[in-house]
Amino acid sequence: MFERLSTSAARRPWKLLFWLGMGLALALALILSGQQPAQVAAQDTYPPLAPLPPVVAPPDNPITPEKVELGKMLYFDPRMSGDGSMSCNSCHPASTGWGVPTAISFGGAGTSHWRNAQTILNVAYYSRYNWDGAKKSIEKQNAGAWGGAVAGNLDSALAEERLAQIPEYVERFKDVFGLEYPTWDAALKAVATYERTIVSRNVPADAFFEGDEDAISEEAKRGYELFNGKANCIACHNGPLASDGTYHAIGVPQNPEFYTSPLKQITFRYEQAAKGVPEEVYRTTDQDLGLYYVTKQDEDKGKFRTPSLRDLCYTAPYMHNGVFQTLEEVVAFYNAGGGDVPNKDPEIYPLDLTEEEQSDLVAFLESMCGDPVTDEPPELPPYGVFPAPEEGE
Repeated sequence: MFERLSTSAARRPWKLLFWLGMGLALALALILSGQQPAQVAAQDTYPPLAPLPPVVAPPDNPITPEKVELGKMLYFDPRMSGDGSMSCNSCHPASTGWGVPTAISFGGAGTSHWRNAQTILNVAYYSRYNWDGAKKSIEKQNAGAWGGAVAGNLDSALAEERLAQIPEYVERFKDVFGLEYPTWDAALKAVATYERTIVSRNVPADAFFEGDEDAISEEAKRGYELFNGKANCIACHNGPLASDGTYHAIGVPQNPEFYTSPLKQITFRYEQAAKGVPEEVYRTTDQDLGLYYVTKQDEDKGKFRTPSLRDLCYTAPYMHNGVFQTLEEVVAFYNAGGGDVPNKDPEIYPLDLTEEEQSDLVAFLESMCGDPVTDEPPELPPYGVFPAPEEGE
C-alpha cells in the first residue's frame, strides 16, 4: 500500500505535499500534547474503563441466598484450618479491604506466607487467580488456601469430618446441596458463592463514566485524561475491572522483609520445590518468579497478574510483595519507568509526569473507590454433643 501511495504521489506532486503536510500536522499535535504515537493509539485500542456488569456465576455453581449464607459462615469459621485457629477472614479480613494490611501475609501455625494477600473484592470478575494466575476458578483457589501447607493446612477428609459433627452445617448442606453429609467440594462452592457477592458499590468514577460530570473532582478528571494518555495506565488497567487480566514484568523492588525472615525464606524455597523448578533455579533464584512457576518459560520470569484498581484506597499495601504503602509511591514508581529487569514490559517507561500530574492521577485512582464493602462475622454453629454413656454401659 505504501509503495502504491508513493508512486501515485510522485505522479501528482500536490498529493505528496498534502500527505507530508498531514504527517507534519500530526507530529506537531503529538509534540504539543506530550504524547507518543503509541499512547494516542492506545486510547482507541484498549477496552475503556466502565462500570462493572452484573456478576455471572459458573453454570455448576449458581448463586442462591441460602448458599451465600452458608458460604459466609464457612468463610468466617476458623475450624476450616488445620489447627482450628484461622479462617478465610484471617488473611482476607472484611474490616480491612478484604486483605491483611501487612506487606507479606502471615501463614498457618509455624509458617509464613511469601506474597501479599490480594483482596477478594471483585474476585467474581477475574478469570485467573493468585498473583501468578495458577488457579482457574475461585473454587480452586479456595482449595489451595484451605489446604495449602503455608496457609490453612487443612486435610479435606478432616474438614468433612468436622463439618459432619456440626448439626446445623449438616442441615444446611442438605438444604443447599441435597447432600446427606457435607463434602469438601460443596464447601468450596459455598464459600466461592459468598465471595462472588463482595463487589464494589457506589463508585464515583462509575457515575463519571456514565456521563455525570459532577461525580468526580476537576483534579480527578485531569487524572483520567492522564490515565488514558500521557501516563498510559490504560495499556494494562483497562475494561470494567481496570485490569487486562494478563501478566507483566515491571521490576517491582524487593521487600527487605522477604530477606530478613527465616520463615519466609523457608516458604520461598519450599515453593520453588513444590512448583517443580529446575535445580539451578531452586538454588540460585533470590526473587519471586511469578508466572514462570506456571509456564516454566524464562521470558515469564517476574511477570505477575495485573490487579484491579477498583477500591484500591482500601487495599494497601500494593504489589505482589506489598513493597509500596501508598498510591503516591506507586505512581512515582511508574513515573520513573519501573524497575530494572531483563524482560521488562515495553509499556513501562519513564512518564515525565510533573508533581501536579502525579497528584491528579492519584485523585483519579481515589475516585475509583466506592463505599467501603464490609461484613460482620456471623454466629457460628457449635459442634454436636455426644450423649454420655449410662452407668454400667
